[in-house]
Amino acid sequence: MISSFNFASIPHIIFGAGKLSQLYETIPKFGKNILILTGEKSLKDSGKWDLIADELTKRNITFHRETVSGEPSPSIVDQITDKYRGEEIELVIGIGGGSVTDAGKAVSAMIPKNDSVINYLEGVGSKKPDGEKIPYIAVPTTSGTGSEATKNAVISQVGPEGFKKSLRHDNYVPNYAFIDPELVLSCPSSVTAASGMDAFSQLLEAYTSTKASPMTDALSFSGMSYMRENIIAACKGGSSDINVRTGMAYGSLMSGMALANAGLGVIHGMAGPIGGLFEIPHGVVCGTLLAEATKMNLEELKKKNSKEAKAHLKKHADIGALLANQRYDQESEVNKYCDMLIDKLEKWTRVLEIKRLSAYGITENDFDKIIEKSGLKNNPVYLSDKEMKKILKNRL
Repeated sequence: MISSFNFASIPHIIFGAGKLSQLYETIPKFGKNILILTGEKSLKDSGKWDLIADELTKRNITFHRETVSGEPSPSIVDQITDKYRGEEIELVIGIGGGSVTDAGKAVSAMIPKNDSVINYLEGVGSKKPDGEKIPYIAVPTTSGTGSEATKNAVISQVGPEGFKKSLRHDNYVPNYAFIDPELVLSCPSSVTAASGMDAFSQLLEAYTSTKASPMTDALSFSGMSYMRENIIAACKGGSSDINVRTGMAYGSLMSGMALANAGLGVIHGMAGPIGGLFEIPHGVVCGTLLAEATKMNLEELKKKNSKEAKAHLKKHADIGALLANQRYDQESEVNKYCDMLIDKLEKWTRVLEIKRLSAYGITENDFDKIIEKSGLKNNPVYLSDKEMKKILKNRL
């Protein structure tokens, strides 16, 4: 029996190598006065920005460019929206990694408002977004967050009382998403590794979520099958292979669609607070916690004898078999393939050289504050504070 489920809207997706060329034909549908957000250096250094700017100029499209360094904060979003609120911007485009994509999403939502974005953040502000926005196009240059397919923008304020919270509305889904793997060819291996582990954690957490449906399972499984084949290659010798980059871009896109509809688990339940308290890239947090959190979930699921726990164990075994490129049919093999899943995730963590939490100044003394702000989201099994601290300790 298939349980009832909801599935959120997604952008008009244009996917494939060289598809950025279609962006220039799409822009005039919205207008000819546009605001473009990019990262600070990488797009310019790759030579892509000059090509984009030349093409826009050739087509008589007026464009303004703002850069975003690091994860977007309320002050960054407010500064940009205050600057352009009176400029009659007709379209916002974000060309960059997840941080740029989220910043663009927030700017498109806040230009129509004479207000600070902080007032609309979940768990921080007192106002509810109404969905009004300037049309928005997302153009990712990393394969990680899947933000090009979601309805929320994650905004961070880092410090002792810091937070990572979402600006969320169904209408904040980008109008278009252009996923061109050629834009990812110049992405450094360290960013590729952290982004890839983030995307895989999203796929796995969505697949094993208590809110998963057959539809999100299909998306997650498909995404993981492509990431299995390409995540190591993308960082270790295959970074210039367009087929490898295409597989990673597809996995990332599927992760965004899956998480938007199935939710996530304890990895992201802890990643938000950690990212709010410490200057640590989101992908690194998720990547470093991935194997340990999955191992803890499996340990707790094995202690239970319920139908639901057995079903969740089988889903983990499905992915263990997928990553091992094997098939299994017998219930007696569930534990074997769950172990294979952990072995593979631990191997990826080592080979991809994902840093430990201590590299960013996190100590055991910080655990209570992290756990206090953390949550389980749609984790397949309950974990106590003690168990969550063990996950953190094992990745110090």
